Amino acid sequence: MDENYWDKIYQAKSEKEVSWFQEVPMLSLELISEMNLSLDDNIIDIGGGDSRLVDHLLDKGHKNLTVVDISAAALEKTRSRLGERSKDITFIVSDVTKFNPKESYKLWHDRATFHFLTSINDVEAYLNVANKAVAPGGYLIVSTFSKTGPEKCSGLTISKYSDRDLKALFARYFSNIRCFEDTHKTPWGSNQDFVYCGFKKR
Repeated sequence: MDENYWDKIYQAKSEKEVSWFQEVPMLSLELISEMNLSLDDNIIDIGGGDSRLVDHLLDKGHKNLTVVDISAAALEKTRSRLGERSKDITFIVSDVTKFNPKESYKLWHDRATFHFLTSINDVEAYLNVANKAVAPGGYLIVSTFSKTGPEKCSGLTISKYSDRDLKALFARYFSNIRCFEDTHKTPWGSNQDFVYCGFKKR
């Protein structure tokens, strides 16, 4: 992935001008709540950019939050939005396929990053990084375009997955908890089909 490409997108568009915007990431929050994490557990949001997930996790009292994104511009938007509260979040600028986690996480969350990985090598790198980052007994949530999702996003070709596809890919390191599909409505009213899967690290 190209950090300059993503910086230009985040510099040119407001949060409600990108298709993945969610005021309240309800399904992610519901899945996270099912995992019964403590408020001190490390949580990492992959490709979190200027997502509102960390806002809601802070509201719930979570204390050890990390956001990784390839775009420094996206992370700066989150810092600016959160103001003083941003000091409680670790921000890391990195391509997820090249990310070298320095600590273990109880939860890895990824909504709308995985489908941008279109080569086998990048998918393999992602799986290896996730395995390294998630503590034994920890959790992973991935939400990506389903088989009926769009062909492109932000001008880029993407990969689409069924729940069976995701279970097979992550089975090397993770046991599936559950999967389901959802239709996301973009800020301008179009529909995008996603599949969500939750996993537990063996």
